[in-house]
Amino acid sequence: MAKKKQKQLTITLVRSPIGYSKRQKATLKAMGLRKVNQAVVQNDTEVMRGMIDKVSHLVTVVEA
Repeated sequence: MAKKKQKQLTITLVRSPIGYSKRQKATLKAMGLRKVNQAVVQNDTEVMRGMIDKVSHLVTVVEA
């Protein structure tokens, strides 16, 4: 059985989370983002899309 290749997302932190809630900071940490202009590649899942939605004002997303 052939394994389906999952889409990838490149997520970049473009604004500092200083001044935002602990919950939003924890979401960024769970995504693997620590510093401004840092980019991570994550699988395109419903969970990741939900996390992106919660911090969309701090990140940019590009399909890899």
